[in-house]
Amino acid sequence: MQTAFLIAFSFHLCYTKKKYDERSAAMEWNDVYDADRQLTGKLHKRGTPWKKDEFGLVVCVWVYDGSGHLLLTRRAKGKSFAGTWENSGGAAQAGETSRQAIARELFEETGIQAAEDAFELIDTDRDRNNFYDFYCLKWPIHLKDIVLLPGETDGVQWVSYGKMNWMIRTGKICKIIARQYKRQEKMLKARNPHKTDG
Repeated sequence: MQTAFLIAFSFHLCYTKKKYDERSAAMEWNDVYDADRQLTGKLHKRGTPWKKDEFGLVVCVWVYDGSGHLLLTRRAKGKSFAGTWENSGGAAQAGETSRQAIARELFEETGIQAAEDAFELIDTDRDRNNFYDFYCLKWPIHLKDIVLLPGETDGVQWVSYGKMNWMIRTGKICKIIARQYKRQEKMLKARNPHKTDG
């Protein structure tokens, strides 16, 4: 009985480590797209410079509650722009679709587990080396039910549009996210009208 348990436990540890190693390795690579957003079949190692005319994919989501509030998380110490607030998002991993990537990113950063088709694509953009897909998701949730990812996020809050604009003016929102919000504010308000603005 004890031997069987030890064998099963050892298998569990090996399997878990294999899954972890595979996942860690997958996180190191991104698919490469061409300027027409077609997959090239090439891979890019995360953290290395992009070549000319090669693009990655970045996804972001505004989670809203249906009462005029947006969900923000705070970037943890040790990260770039540490201590600033943002919406959830990140780079798509190799082999992921845009929707798979945003569902994973949101789950990793907040514990929210939403189906891929629950995300509404509201905007797209492109810069020198990335395509961007911007989603929104109606998901009213109590803050106590949010599960933050250690090393990534260390705070969470619901904010009204008024507070969001105040946070932008006072430098509490990462500048990149602030620009994104200003571009998409009208679209968000149309889907998530505020009942009170405090």
